[in-house]
Amino acid sequence: MIPTARFGRTGLSVTRLGMGGFPFGGVNEAAGWNPFTPEGRRIAVGTIRHALDAGITYFDTAPGYGDGNSESIYGEALAGVAAPYTLATKCPWSGRVGAAEVVASVEASLKRLRRDSVDVVQFHGGMFTEADARHILEGGPLDGLTRLRAAGKVRFLGFTCEEPFTALPLLASGAFDVVQLRYNLLNHQAAEHALPKAREMDVGVAVMRPMTSGILQRILADLAPEWPAARDPFEVCLSFVLSDPRVDTALVGARWPHEVDRNVALAETFAPRLDLSVVPLRTAGVYAEQDRRKADPEPAGRG
Repeated sequence: MIPTARFGRTGLSVTRLGMGGFPFGGVNEAAGWNPFTPEGRRIAVGTIRHALDAGITYFDTAPGYGDGNSESIYGEALAGVAAPYTLATKCPWSGRVGAAEVVASVEASLKRLRRDSVDVVQFHGGMFTEADARHILEGGPLDGLTRLRAAGKVRFLGFTCEEPFTALPLLASGAFDVVQLRYNLLNHQAAEHALPKAREMDVGVAVMRPMTSGILQRILADLAPEWPAARDPFEVCLSFVLSDPRVDTALVGARWPHEVDRNVALAETFAPRLDLSVVPLRTAGVYAEQDRRKADPEPAGRG
């Protein structure tokens, strides 16, 4: 079975491996992938259902993934499903977006998802300035989500963030139940500030781009082509994210059922060898940890 985690103050239990929805809104011609064709859509629907059968319980999408195509595919795949799962989508917040625009966006998402309500709606963000945070909290977008929650159309409120340091004001506001952060082997800055803050606020944490969106693999192909022969970088990337207990679910995209099987096999067999939440982040701490290990060879977090 895939390990599960408590999803912050939502009280939900989610699998530590989740499914990201971008592949169902993006074309990858080199891989022969097009979810906008009838055959591509059929495969995508089957992949989502296969993920459910394999035990994955957290699914994430957005209206911006293929102009609603990802949401529409999820709506078809999950229609009539009785097994428990958690579904998250997103909405806009920037520019002139206010409460009315947020409500309209979520209402349109619900139609594509074929649902009367959705578990999580997140403001779809990259990085936030102070002005952005004020606009979300005071300029109407948050009011739109709270209205939807009061109407029973949204259960939990969240936001996504590529640059995790800029998530701090929104986390500190106490307005959000869920955050989705970029956190991976190449971009681990969230470990120093956003992840501790999310834990302090008891906010559920989902991670985007846990596999570095293939960037690490491309770098290694040129700089260290021998490494994949020693150990699959894909496995290393997932192991890194799952080694941090502050991460509740890692969102990994999958297009075909065999990709789901690979991801599930890694998640089911993963056994943490260290606790990334206590790994030192500064040079002085690294030196101290090295000295401690020399005196006590048993690594911290192992057992």
